[in-house]
Amino acid sequence: MKDFPPVPNVTDAPDRLFEEGHLWLLEKVDGAGFRFQLQQSGLLRFGDRNRVYDDPDAVPEPYQHAVRHVREHVDREALRSAVDDVEDIVFFAEAMHHHRISYDWERTPSVLGVDVWSADAGKFRPPDAVEAIFEGIGLEPVNVFERECRAQYFDPDSYTIPQSNWYDGPAEGVVVRNKRGQRAKILHPESRERDGPEPIEASAEEAATTYATRGRFRKLAIRLEEQGRPVTFETLYERVLEDITREAHARLHHSQSDVEMGDFRSEVAALTREFLDERTDGAAG
Repeated sequence: MKDFPPVPNVTDAPDRLFEEGHLWLLEKVDGAGFRFQLQQSGLLRFGDRNRVYDDPDAVPEPYQHAVRHVREHVDREALRSAVDDVEDIVFFAEAMHHHRISYDWERTPSVLGVDVWSADAGKFRPPDAVEAIFEGIGLEPVNVFERECRAQYFDPDSYTIPQSNWYDGPAEGVVVRNKRGQRAKILHPESRERDGPEPIEASAEEAATTYATRGRFRKLAIRLEEQGRPVTFETLYERVLEDITREAHARLHHSQSDVEMGDFRSEVAALTREFLDERTDGAAG
């Protein structure tokens, strides 16, 4: 599977990026590198920034929400009808779970598309095509701040980073791209100074009680019903874990966190059963 393209800082931008042609300015989001590819068998193959996983269940837990999102939303037939060989195409995205920026997780999708590699053409697709491709297969592309900006009139030194599309605050930065595949990033000054999240100093039981709330269970149970899916223990448990991971990944998986993740999952499982039992009793009553 094709590797992620490097995105240098603007001080190391490729030659002539800011001298000719037109630029697209895309929001740089604080996500985790994520890629996938449709195989001829119809199965999806996934990878993070460094590894590729032939078995989707082997993808690390923090990325499982992104795996499920792609599986549920990608229109395989639309992709097959658009290209001669689906395995020629590699999709690059950001898995949106918490690192340093606390996005509005209710409206931020699990996956935001950022790039598309075409092996047949031997190059990355231009940004306007990338946007259309992701929308065409049922996924949301990363948002664009400006389209077709004249390169010769763009001054990266005086550019002000806009507000993010995904929370009430500034974007982590901007990725500047042209149609020749050149790119560079401009980081918001705060992104260099932003402190990382604090580790969780609590027992697994306390952490589970904090994050696996009745409100979260109700929200996800209703969402499953609206999708026409049964609210079973396994399904609800997986969705709750994924939802918590997106919001609290950086704290739960912090190297100094007190939470043992196996115990945490067991506590969430117990709370899931308790919620479903109460829900069943309430329905029966």
